[in-house]
Amino acid sequence: MRERRWETTAPLTFGQILDVGDRLRLRGLKPAAPVNDVICYVEEWTVESPADFDRLDPWTTEDVTLVHVRENWRGDFFLLAGAYHTLYRRHQNVSAYCSVSHPWLIRERLKLHDQKGMFWLGFRHTHSCMRIRLQTCEVVTPGERREDERRAQWLDERRSAFLDAIGVLELPVETTIEKGAVVLKPHDPSTLFFCSWPDVFGPCQFEYNTTDPYEFLVPASTLAATYGPAPAGVRAYLTGFAEPALLEFQAIEPAGRLAYRCSVHCPLDELPEILKTIQPDGRLYATLCEFSTQDLLPDGEEASAIIGIVGDNGRFQIEARLNRAPLREEDMAGWLEELIGHPVVYSPLPAFV
Repeated sequence: MRERRWETTAPLTFGQILDVGDRLRLRGLKPAAPVNDVICYVEEWTVESPADFDRLDPWTTEDVTLVHVRENWRGDFFLLAGAYHTLYRRHQNVSAYCSVSHPWLIRERLKLHDQKGMFWLGFRHTHSCMRIRLQTCEVVTPGERREDERRAQWLDERRSAFLDAIGVLELPVETTIEKGAVVLKPHDPSTLFFCSWPDVFGPCQFEYNTTDPYEFLVPASTLAATYGPAPAGVRAYLTGFAEPALLEFQAIEPAGRLAYRCSVHCPLDELPEILKTIQPDGRLYATLCEFSTQDLLPDGEEASAIIGIVGDNGRFQIEARLNRAPLREEDMAGWLEELIGHPVVYSPLPAFV
């Protein structure tokens, strides 16, 4: 789900992070204590080789994914995706997954959505998939009413953007507007088809699956070509492969940057050690406290809130993520600053990393 997000404006020490937990506890909330186990999400940890992941051996990890990052890439997406597909077929197993992402451009001029979308061409043991995601210029979460006056424009743009990708890919998917939201449905109801990333106007992402492992190679290349000739940020995601296979994947284009993402199970007070392990580029996220805003704002709109910890480049910040704003827009920052004890700024997360 799309979220409203604020973050503190200045770096904090880990001691200050724990002080925020104490502050929340005094308000009657239940933040994690230093000895409590938490799940820490690691992203963008740049490494030299797959073997560097061993540095996290002191902790329990899961969902380990090696990402090949290529910035300003110019090339033939068909050849790149085909190379990953060939190696995937050689090393595939039930738990392995490979996907390659590339931006695409929506042809119709938009005002409420970004002209750039992103797609992922994915390969699993029994199927391949195409995932299409749109990025909105503003986050309007489910239940919010502040964009009702432009609802018709939002719906027209959302539907047109999806239809653009559906047309290029020649997917048997229909789009309708039902109960004030865009709805996507495959012509064949037995198709594995998923919609996600919802906001108040409907999904911002869909995924279409097929049992034919080759079906999307050519259509995906056609969609990638809509972005040309501009250089593109391209990523490949590899999950569930042994290290020898990862080294073969790395040889496809050795110049790409390698980055890990995973989840780590650890006591809260070990976050500084994990952040030190993944320096200088890695980022971590962990939840400090979850609560319903009506516990503190009984007269406000009902919303679910997460006060989280962000670690980046050896420094910490606090983030606040909510499924909607429980107060008027102009009152949100002040309320969060009083709650956390530090200045905050509105800062939605990027859609495509």
